[in-house]
Amino acid sequence: MAALAVVSLVLALAALAGALVALRRTARRPVGDVDALPEDVLGLRQEVAALTRDAGQALRRLAVVRYDAFDDMGGHLSWSLALLDDAGSGVVVTSIHGRSEARTYAKAITDWRCEQQLSPEESEAIDHAKPA
Repeated sequence: MAALAVVSLVLALAALAGALVALRRTARRPVGDVDALPEDVLGLRQEVAALTRDAGQALRRLAVVRYDAFDDMGGHLSWSLALLDDAGSGVVVTSIHGRSEARTYAKAITDWRCEQQLSPEESEAIDHAKPA
């Protein structure tokens, strides 16, 4: 039993020594020295940067406002949906439901603003889509 404990201790010390050697090799590399990084790490950094740029242009700022467009209609069947990117560009889509018909409108949004007049519900949807 004591022999097993000694072997375990020797193996643990060997693993610790290996970890210290690896740590020293990493510590010798200057911080910010991009040339010293392996090529696969450089490729991953470039890919992450590209994905970060692309994500900012994705329509990921979403908000829906449901409401009753007419006093005689219930159920909140009308709605406004804001689909925007991080810069506040995209579209707000509105569907107005009446008793006999439904109408749908789309308005372009740039920098969180619209050239056309927005309804209060459309403005609310855009406000809800803005990052906190």
